[in-house]
Amino acid sequence: MGPWRCLLLLPLLAVALRAQQQQFMEYVERRLTLLEERISQWHDQSSRYSTELRDFKNQVLGMLETAEKEREAMRSEAESAAVRVDRLEREVDYLETQNPAPPCVEVDETLMEKQVATAKQRKNEKYTKLTDCSDTIASVRAMKILKRFGSTSGLWTKDAAGNSEKIYVFDGTANDTVYVFPRMREFTLFSATRKAARIKLPYPWVGTGHLVYDGHLYYIRQQGSFQVIKFNLANKTVVDSSVFPAEEQIPVFGLSPFTYIEVAADEEGLWAIYATKEDEKNICLAKLDPTSLDIEQMWDTPCPRENAEGAFVVCGTLHVVYNTRLPSRSRVQCVFDVSGTLAPEDASLVYFPKRYGSHSSMKYSPRERQIYAWDDGYQIIYRMEMKKKLEV
Repeated sequence: MGPWRCLLLLPLLAVALRAQQQQFMEYVERRLTLLEERISQWHDQSSRYSTELRDFKNQVLGMLETAEKEREAMRSEAESAAVRVDRLEREVDYLETQNPAPPCVEVDETLMEKQVATAKQRKNEKYTKLTDCSDTIASVRAMKILKRFGSTSGLWTKDAAGNSEKIYVFDGTANDTVYVFPRMREFTLFSATRKAARIKLPYPWVGTGHLVYDGHLYYIRQQGSFQVIKFNLANKTVVDSSVFPAEEQIPVFGLSPFTYIEVAADEEGLWAIYATKEDEKNICLAKLDPTSLDIEQMWDTPCPRENAEGAFVVCGTLHVVYNTRLPSRSRVQCVFDVSGTLAPEDASLVYFPKRYGSHSSMKYSPRERQIYAWDDGYQIIYRMEMKKKLEV
């Protein structure tokens, strides 16, 4: 190619380069325009989101202020209600003190001697069961520690026969006041006794062997001899009383020296667990008539008092719980079946889980098949696993 031909091609090449450069610039401008539109769109969205977030924040702050005002109002109402309840309780206590005194419970020596003679005549007779209950305890299925309330010794229970959900609390081993909580929930949640109703009894109670049964409180009074008082919980009056027909009574449990009579309930009705100097090594059992408080039958059991801390009756079988002076695991180590169906050697050796100290009371509920226990100030529920006596 000659030099003159190269000179002819140079203008053409310059035109082509200018065209490509123009196209590239147009492409770059389009891309920049698109990018600017996207940035503008993002900016608009960000501004809108910021505005919505600011509005939501203001709305939440307003709701929080309203909630705080309502909380303060509710707190004021609760405090006002507590004041009114306290005032009402004081008025109720005043009205109770204005009620006429219940009739004096006098000891009829002739009647007492007659009851002792009748009871001794029927002592250790074979018992005729009132129900077809044939269960016995196989093991402790579960344990539930509810709370710690009151003194190291005491009693808490439900009505063993009725459908009431009320909780009755006897704090200590001697007093004249019973605390009543409307349900288990109130007893569990509240530690103060001001949340409970108070029943001031006409005579002070002693020990932890009392029982709530079919709307009545059966409690132990000591005035020289020991008396079982039947107290109507609905109208707050003494229905009946009876001097327990046993001579020279001693504490029924070696590890619970404050309890002389343990009133118990099972599927068969009411029982009294006690001990006398006549047979001071072993525990005695009696069947009670819940209506008249008469002793229907009495038995001398082979269960020793030494190291016993409590007892209860299940389907006509006495179960005695033992421990040691230095508290360890409690266990049912002696049983006595009044109908003779269950031999002591055939009964299961039932152990209770190790806890804090020693039981001061153990109340069996035939309706719920569980035991309400008081252990060193702790309130415990034991749920029992049952078996037929013939299957043990």
